[in-house]
Amino acid sequence: MNTPPDSPGQRAVVLLSGGLDSATTLAIARAAGFACHCLSVDYGQRHHAELQAAAAVSAALGAAEHRVISLSLDVFGGSALTDAAIAVPVDGVQAGIPVTYVPARNTIMLSLALAWAEVLGSNDIFVGVNAVDYSGYPDCRPEYIAAFERMATLATKAAVEGAALHIHAPLINLGKAQIIQRGAELGVDYALTVSCYQADPLGRACAVCDSCRLRQAGFAAAAVADPTRYAR
Repeated sequence: MNTPPDSPGQRAVVLLSGGLDSATTLAIARAAGFACHCLSVDYGQRHHAELQAAAAVSAALGAAEHRVISLSLDVFGGSALTDAAIAVPVDGVQAGIPVTYVPARNTIMLSLALAWAEVLGSNDIFVGVNAVDYSGYPDCRPEYIAAFERMATLATKAAVEGAALHIHAPLINLGKAQIIQRGAELGVDYALTVSCYQADPLGRACAVCDSCRLRQAGFAAAAVADPTRYAR
């Protein structure tokens, strides 16, 4: 892919976890003509395979830059993703907010993206949250994204001086199959992505956590071959 001109008006910060949704979001931002500055967060999650995947996805999709910030949310725990004493659920997706919810994670990550966007002179942040095939996380809802955008207009120098900032959540109303189909159209190599909550050091998925189940169902519904590497 050819990288678009990197002028301030065309720059965007893209939150990139290394998973299926964020990879698709990056592809959408690139297709819209943005020079994408990707931001990943090492927040003390169970594995680093997704960060390695983020680097591979960023390179494959021609991002202008990829940075990783270390911010250890595991000092608080409170989630199966940041506390080894809390088991990752493997019995199927249940109603309600699961123990894989990381308190305030999206608020923290969007705040970091907002800070970088101001430094870059960018008015656009992309995030791959989804309110359809999601696991009950309150910070993946449209109301939350709208509220954060309103807050950003009050909290930043750029917005006070008239540069309105936009939080783009292009997947928020799409089902997993629709996300996969859109990404396939844009040339996303899903073999590079890691979505599993408890992937092994090689990035191989467990096949039974909520994220794996939603991913498997998405590929099946999209009638797209699932390139996920499984540990079993």
